[in-house]
Amino acid sequence: MAKQPLAYRLRPTHIEDIIGQQHLIGEGNMIRRMIDANRLSSMILYGPPGTGKTSMAMALSATLNLRYRLLNAVIDKKKDIEIVIEEAKMHGNLVVIMDEVHRLDKAKQDYLLPHVESNLITLIGCTTSNPYHAINPAIRSRVHLFELKALTKKDVLIAIQRAISDVDKGLGQLKVHVTEEALGHFAESSRGDLRAALNGLELAAYSTAKNSDNIILIDLTVAEQCMQKKSFSHDKDGDHHYDVLSALQKSIRGSDVDAALHYLGRLIEAGDLDSIGRRLTVIAYEDIGLGNPQAGPRTLHAIEAAERVGFPEARIPLATITVELALSPKSNAAYKALDHALKDIRTMNTGEVPEHLKDSHYQGAKEMGHGIGYKYPHDYPNARVKQQYLPDKIKHKSYYRPVETGKFERALKQMHEQIKALNKKSE
Repeated sequence: MAKQPLAYRLRPTHIEDIIGQQHLIGEGNMIRRMIDANRLSSMILYGPPGTGKTSMAMALSATLNLRYRLLNAVIDKKKDIEIVIEEAKMHGNLVVIMDEVHRLDKAKQDYLLPHVESNLITLIGCTTSNPYHAINPAIRSRVHLFELKALTKKDVLIAIQRAISDVDKGLGQLKVHVTEEALGHFAESSRGDLRAALNGLELAAYSTAKNSDNIILIDLTVAEQCMQKKSFSHDKDGDHHYDVLSALQKSIRGSDVDAALHYLGRLIEAGDLDSIGRRLTVIAYEDIGLGNPQAGPRTLHAIEAAERVGFPEARIPLATITVELALSPKSNAAYKALDHALKDIRTMNTGEVPEHLKDSHYQGAKEMGHGIGYKYPHDYPNARVKQQYLPDKIKHKSYYRPVETGKFERALKQMHEQIKALNKKSE
């Protein structure tokens, strides 16, 4: 049988071996309190790839000497789950570690739920997806949710040093020496993904010949070669995907062009053109709006260009429009005005359409009084004439609050004030 990967061999077997995640396993924190009380509850562990979700689940079980079975919601069928449940019925409580738990279909969920509720099994689900987005509420309401954070550079360095020195499970028997620059590169380029760092270290150790001193010397050049295929740590189907999209929009809204380009770069590195296009379109209308009315169509043109040329050239129109959006005047006056109108509509604060505005293009409309008294604006100077448009009940309502974020909206404000003055003069 092929030797197991280094990252697998070094999985922690006790809570004390877990690297990082002190907000969960540190003294007085929630998972540590479960262990101290010898009472492990069902939970979902979620966070970026390589943060040790499955490893933590296995370590928690081992710490309390609990039997566990490892399943995968994608690969394992309902029959596999049934076998595990029968084992639990026969031998007592069992920890079921379910990788990709957000992929459980309805049949598997319905089968598992009563056994989770009765504590026949302790379910520990593991996922890179945000459970508030991806996990069925029926499961979510029956478990604790714990977020694992991306490991710090210091955490990754600790794990690498442990791997280098461990004779039984690590690389200790190989006499590996890693330079400070190489250590830093493994830790930095893994971006908190410990699995990626250990995979890179393992590749470097087994692909580098020993020198004259019988030592495997891993320098920065070797480290760079062994980590170059590490994909950017951004799962476009996971919870960090939403965080980066949110940060992109908030940076543009805050007119921070450098931060906007940074988060755009993350999404580009993840190859997520669809989400970039959708979010930039929303930003153009939600945050720029009337501050720069051309932002909407110009954004659509940039997205169309990006889709047509594809990556890597797609980054060029995307960068251009992102800079324009970030530095454009900002206005949410239009959609906020609509939101105020919708609030009245949804609370039934409306009233009848005024008779003179009702449709009069059908037989019998005039007999009903529809359309009578309507003043056609084009028959009046500047196509303006005072008449009531809102229903009687809310005829004095004012939804639109003009602002002065740019020359276009200043012109709109001036027009708005002129119309109000005309109406007041006609009273």
